[in-house]
Amino acid sequence: MSRDTPAVCPRFKGLTLVKDSLPFLYLIQGHAAGVSLREIVRNQMNYDVKDINLAADGALRIEWANQSMPVLNRIRQRFEKEKPLQGIRIAACLHVTTETASLMQTLKAGGAEVFLCASNPLSTQDDAAASLVKNDGIPVFAIKGEDSKTYYRHIRSVLESNPQYTMDDGADLVSTLHSEWAELVKQVKGGTEETTTGIIRLRSMAADGVLKYPIIAVNDAKTKHFFDNRYGTGQSTMDGMIRATNRLIAGSRFVVCGYGWCGRGLAMRARGMGANVIVTEVDPTVALEAVMDGFTVMSIADAAKTGDFFCTVTGNIRVIRKEHFETMKDGAIVANSGHFNVELDLEGLKSITKSARNIRPFVEEHVLNNGRRINVLGDGRLINLAAAEGHPSSVMDMSFANQALSIEYMTRHAATLKNTVYPVPEEIDKAIAKEKLSDMGIEIDTLTAEQEKYLASWDMGT
Repeated sequence: MSRDTPAVCPRFKGLTLVKDSLPFLYLIQGHAAGVSLREIVRNQMNYDVKDINLAADGALRIEWANQSMPVLNRIRQRFEKEKPLQGIRIAACLHVTTETASLMQTLKAGGAEVFLCASNPLSTQDDAAASLVKNDGIPVFAIKGEDSKTYYRHIRSVLESNPQYTMDDGADLVSTLHSEWAELVKQVKGGTEETTTGIIRLRSMAADGVLKYPIIAVNDAKTKHFFDNRYGTGQSTMDGMIRATNRLIAGSRFVVCGYGWCGRGLAMRARGMGANVIVTEVDPTVALEAVMDGFTVMSIADAAKTGDFFCTVTGNIRVIRKEHFETMKDGAIVANSGHFNVELDLEGLKSITKSARNIRPFVEEHVLNNGRRINVLGDGRLINLAAAEGHPSSVMDMSFANQALSIEYMTRHAATLKNTVYPVPEEIDKAIAKEKLSDMGIEIDTLTAEQEKYLASWDMGT
């Protein structure tokens, strides 16, 4: 439906809908006997998904995910009673998965109007997107495999909701808002950011004095990066690489580029499947830690010559470059599990490629000028979401509990915060950990009064 002209509702003849000042809301003109405003608005809701008929499958998969998200479910129950987000509009740019659907349902239960687009062109689960539209009335703009033009059009569609808060994963939403919507950004009160890459970008914006509103770094919560990044990325990346290739991991040389929390998790899982794991790093302290953890550490120049599998998880640009592709063995498999595909120098690879073909889903075979074959997985996008289903829901339970509680915190405190990046409040982090342990049936000790006094004193001695 055009954004500039009145439209006739195709389902109800003679009924004309005219845009209000807020996108996606419509006024009814004329007679509509027996038709509710709610039904009419839902039928005219602006969205862009692959196939709305996938909604039934998506609903079942969302239900399955919800069964392993007890912390977020408990937050949703409270939100339904208290409505802490009543009347606020949230523009969200996240991986559109079943777990994200659970978060969107929680935000809506809290009273928020939510508008969702994808934070990566290949990460969308089309059935989950359809279900959110059809069953929850949430406008979604996301199609798995969308091109770059569509990806940014979807971001702009979400921003047309005139949001008061943003929820981002990679900071594309925030950067687009700041660069293209100078007037709109003035009304945004606060936001959250999900991942390492986005936080790097946002802290750079804050340092340059161009960030226009406060943002909470959800990724920095201990209940996020210790678990989501390490155990979620570790398992789901291996899942994606195996689904894409069906190759044996045991006995292979598996190169992990970057030994942050994602790299730690991936190295751990690859070793657990029998791989000989090689780690590449730029930080000497982190590299030393990888050595002490029992991994072989070398430069990417040396690792390129020996690796069978490669996966980048650094958050940086051109980690594996043209000169590295040129020295790889025939049949090497290259993937990325960092947020953006820029970790792989795909243009450099293209420049030395004689021919390329899709040899199987999510595997593009490049035949180099030297005759060797390099297999790139998932167009260099997040392989755990491109070829698999992303993190297990039990891990995302904590990550999205942080999102829900952080946006609630932001609505209460945004007016007193500066335009910079803040950590998740410690009380939120600890409360989530406590809830997770409780749901796992685990009890822990508490300090006695004597122990608390000892830890706070300087004169008790031995």
